[in-house]
Order: sequence, then C-alpha cells, then structure tokens
Amino acid sequence: MDGRSFAQQLRRGITVLAAVPLAVTAIAAVLAWLIARETLARLSPEPRRHLSVSERGRILLVPLADVLYLKAELKYVTVRTREREYLLDESLTRLEEEFAARFVRVHRNCLVAREAITGFEKDAAEDGETHWSVLLAGLDEKLPVSRRQWPAVKAAFAGEGKA
Repeated sequence: MDGRSFAQQLRRGITVLAAVPLAVTAIAAVLAWLIARETLARLSPEPRRHLSVSERGRILLVPLADVLYLKAELKYVTVRTREREYLLDESLTRLEEEFAARFVRVHRNCLVAREAITGFEKDAAEDGETHWSVLLAGLDEKLPVSRRQWPAVKAAFAGEGKA
C-alpha cells in the first residue's frame, strides 16, 4: 500500500466517523488501527523456524531443521523427524507455500525435506508397473513418488545426482 492510498483511507475513515456522532476515542481507535495496519504491511516477518505442535495439553516446538517429511492424513498432518512423529493441525498446502524452498512435494499428500532426500529407488509393484520411491537419510522408510509429481521431483534433483 503506498502513502497516497493510506492517506485516502485515513480521510475516508475520518469522514465516515465525522458523519456519525461518535466519541473521540472511536476516531482514535480507527486511526490507531489504520496506522498499525500500514506498519505491519511494511514489515517483512522472519520465516518460522519451528512448527508448534499441541500434545497432551502442552505446546511442543519442533525445529524445521529436524523435519524429514510432512504427510497429510485425514484432518491432520504428520510431522516426521528421525526420533518420532507429531500431529499438526495445519494445511499441507499452506505449509508447502510457506516452506517451498525447504520441502518438495512427492505425492498429493506428502512433502519431503530436500536435505533429507538421499536418493530415489525404482520399485516394481504387484501390478507389474514400476514406481519411484524417495530414500530418506536416517530412516528405512521409503515414501512413494506419484507419477504426476515424478517429473517435477526429477527436475528438482537432476543437478544433484540424486535423481
């Protein structure tokens, strides 16, 4: 928002308030709200370094650096670290938007930390088709890569010798 539009909003807010018999405190509250909104719009917040997980009546902070993958399951997202799993009440899509540089989507329900990927493996399915899986550092677990996501995943890691 530029200074001119802020000034116009300020004038419009004062004009509307002046037409209605309100207390001076109401006008001051609107001015404070407009100034706070303008100030917040100019700030660039630092990205989160932790995910807040609610567990048994307490809030745990899980460092993003420890997260290997995020997997959507029903209403929650499973946060997997080397040590354990946590349940997070956030949208996988929103997490992908916020942490696009850190995670890569390998399936419609799964984001994997780029740093945790050690490679990919081709698996033969029972139906005779081959599918790709993600190999993760520190875990024996393999995550499937969907056929739809494979070209993007392959392109993301082509220069690193993982794909």
